[in-house]
Amino acid sequence: MRGGLRSGGSMPEAMASRGAAAGGRVAAAFYSSDAEGDTVKMTLHQAVNNAMDISLEKNKHSYIFGEDVGFGGVFRCSMNLRDKYGHHRVFNTPLCEQGIGGIAVGMAAQGATVIAEMQFADYIFPAFDQIVNEAAKYRYRSGNLFNCGGLTIRAPYGAVGHGGLYHSQSPEAYFAHTPGLKVVIPSDPYSAKGLLRAAVEEPDPVLFFEAKRMYRSPQQDVPVDDYKIPLGKGRVVKEGTDVTIVGYGAQMATLKEAARIASETYGISCELIDLRTILPWDKELVVQSVMKTGRCIVSHEAPKTCGFAAEVAATVQESCFLHLEAPVLRVCGYDTPFPLVFERFYYPDEFKNLDAIQSVLDY
Repeated sequence: MRGGLRSGGSMPEAMASRGAAAGGRVAAAFYSSDAEGDTVKMTLHQAVNNAMDISLEKNKHSYIFGEDVGFGGVFRCSMNLRDKYGHHRVFNTPLCEQGIGGIAVGMAAQGATVIAEMQFADYIFPAFDQIVNEAAKYRYRSGNLFNCGGLTIRAPYGAVGHGGLYHSQSPEAYFAHTPGLKVVIPSDPYSAKGLLRAAVEEPDPVLFFEAKRMYRSPQQDVPVDDYKIPLGKGRVVKEGTDVTIVGYGAQMATLKEAARIASETYGISCELIDLRTILPWDKELVVQSVMKTGRCIVSHEAPKTCGFAAEVAATVQESCFLHLEAPVLRVCGYDTPFPLVFERFYYPDEFKNLDAIQSVLDY
């Protein structure tokens, strides 16, 4: 299957567009923007392209590479960049994620600014050692003489509608366990551009996961000028009083739909928080919210056991125990390989989250 998906880019493009179509109603309801000044309508993949374009323009020692990246990438995130900046700065690699990781670490250690792409997050694991044992530890092991701070690794993650077990995984929790890395997951075009620009200029190596089903979802107003969104800071998407709901990435659209139904049908006021970055994550923002609402739900696509929701839930329990009116609930994917025909049952959709909202209110 892997080779078929890489033959010409048509299937991955279809995966992104069909994923957007499947979640179009939710995504359209979610997208709003904090944009100021002159803006242009962008999808998520266009926002990523724009952020990389700015990065290459501002820094002549910046490079982009990965499988099919020179052709624009299978999701078209690097379209036209090789024509604009040359094949020596935007180039293809062999189908070898371990090699991509090794080249990226080496170039960053020598002072280059590197944006490396793993074509699917599912295939990042051959580069796992390069990322967690080399990139993450380079500064520490050298006593701050050397570092890989110029390294950003992009990877499309998550459900798309028909990706199956090798094109639908969400591996962010593996890397959130690694000191020395930063892990960023945008939820919309506006945050994608601002967070990617911040990641590229961050002095630590960054894993930047992009929800492939959001690539061609509805457009959003995105500033034309360069801007950055600080890493490690979450955002209150919607204020509420009854329950705090925490998520990130594509799951935010699902959570906003669940919050809408809860409000319109049951009169429940949900406070919705987009973490944006899970390493480090905005503990203070979440804790303050839960102390106000007394209830907390955390949701993501990745499997429940040892997923990042467990870290959030444990922190809330430690910090907010005397303020809690109900147990902290996690609404996540199942502890199984990602299914193909049963994806709709696996996915933690708005109705599973709505059940959790009712449960914590009824406790």
